[in-house]
Amino acid sequence: MAQDYLPSQVLNWIDGQQIAAVTGEWFDKLDPTNGQVLCQVARSRAADIEQAVRSAKQAQPAWADTPPVQRGAILHEIVLGMKARQEEIAKIVAAETGKSYGSAYGETGGAIALGLFYASEGQRLYGRTTTSGVVNKYAMTVRQPLGVAGLIIAANTPIANVAWKIFPALVCGNSAVLKVAEDTPATAWIVGQIAKEAGLPPGVLNIIQGYGEEAGAPLVAHNDVAVVSFTGSTEVGRIVQRVAGERFGRVSLELGGKNPLVVCDDADLNNAIKWTLLSVFSNAGQRCASASRIIVFDSIYDQFRDQLVEKTKELKLGPTDQDDLGPVINEQQLTNMIAAVKQAQQAGATVLVGGDRLTDPDHATGFYMAPTLLENVDPHAEISQCELFGPIASLYRVKDFKEALALANDSPYGLTASIHTRNIHRAVRFCEKVQTGVAVVNAGTYGSEPHMPFGGLKQSGNGTREPGTEALDVYSELKDIYINIDPEQF
Repeated sequence: MAQDYLPSQVLNWIDGQQIAAVTGEWFDKLDPTNGQVLCQVARSRAADIEQAVRSAKQAQPAWADTPPVQRGAILHEIVLGMKARQEEIAKIVAAETGKSYGSAYGETGGAIALGLFYASEGQRLYGRTTTSGVVNKYAMTVRQPLGVAGLIIAANTPIANVAWKIFPALVCGNSAVLKVAEDTPATAWIVGQIAKEAGLPPGVLNIIQGYGEEAGAPLVAHNDVAVVSFTGSTEVGRIVQRVAGERFGRVSLELGGKNPLVVCDDADLNNAIKWTLLSVFSNAGQRCASASRIIVFDSIYDQFRDQLVEKTKELKLGPTDQDDLGPVINEQQLTNMIAAVKQAQQAGATVLVGGDRLTDPDHATGFYMAPTLLENVDPHAEISQCELFGPIASLYRVKDFKEALALANDSPYGLTASIHTRNIHRAVRFCEKVQTGVAVVNAGTYGSEPHMPFGGLKQSGNGTREPGTEALDVYSELKDIYINIDPEQF
């Protein structure tokens, strides 16, 4: 049964109005903690995308003509609205994801901080002036919007993902169509409500519910969508790149990770274990930046493994602030994780702890994957190479730093990495040589900040970076302007 802070039906936001899907179809959003229906969600398709893009296209010129400082001021009002309703947003995030209220509240605070950063960019939005090699000629660049931005997000950190996309897209003067993750519909819905109340002009932000293949695909393919920013799986990212690229749409991809956490023989083991647990299991492992490959020096491997297993066995699963992690987002994801672990076992891997669904009375109806650690895993086995997006990690034994770095880089992904060591020489060389977009010393593999660029190499993305000021390059065009003067007219 829906809570009072959740609508019984989650509609689209198009041209500042709540609108059902054109077909009148709905799908059920289930509570991952118990499998019960939370709400019904508009099942949008190509016709709904067409309406939303048309609305965005009509609204965009006036929004682009609004001075950036004023655009930032309106976005600041949205931030203030989110701040005023932070508890309500957090309750929705917790209900939709199954994570604890405290975790959801913290995530909402991060989204507010990110929104504040980009609202402030309206006062900057820098181009540059420079010298010309020609007498009586001046050179400069300015940022200009692209048009309609198509934004597609994942469900793992839903309010952070909404903020991550909409604020940089809008401050640059684009209008936007946000295709919401089907597992977290109401999180985006309430942001649409807040944006309207804050005075964002109708059509500047349109929010579409629905499945990826039915609503996301036509958004990517639409000729009036100038830029597509996608956060999700590498498999879908390939499709987005291909479809949008065929029509020369700009594309930003933030994809998966198979992130290494290296524990050296001189590491603070207690600190390393703390951050390994957080990197592997927080948010039920549903982070693109989660650690799923734990690489440990041979001389401390047994001690580290035994302590890590014992700490893992102590983790509590559930949706409360007293729990360490919650369920995964849906049953299909859970099924895929269990199958991957079974396949790894058949190939010779040893399950140290976990490995299956929780079936006790407190968890049986929810989508709870037991925190899982494996060893004796081939570095080139499927479970070592493919992102599972759940509370599962494998341990690997290496001889020394050279082997650790080589194994860390032996992956099709390159998003984040961490090393635990007291040796500054190892730390610096690791940060230099690890093939990732983010490198961390003596902490976890996750934890991006609003003012810093985030993104990866290889199959973790296409080289763009969001957030940070680098995201402005995704959502704006640089125009060169040359001004020639006639000295006779002085």
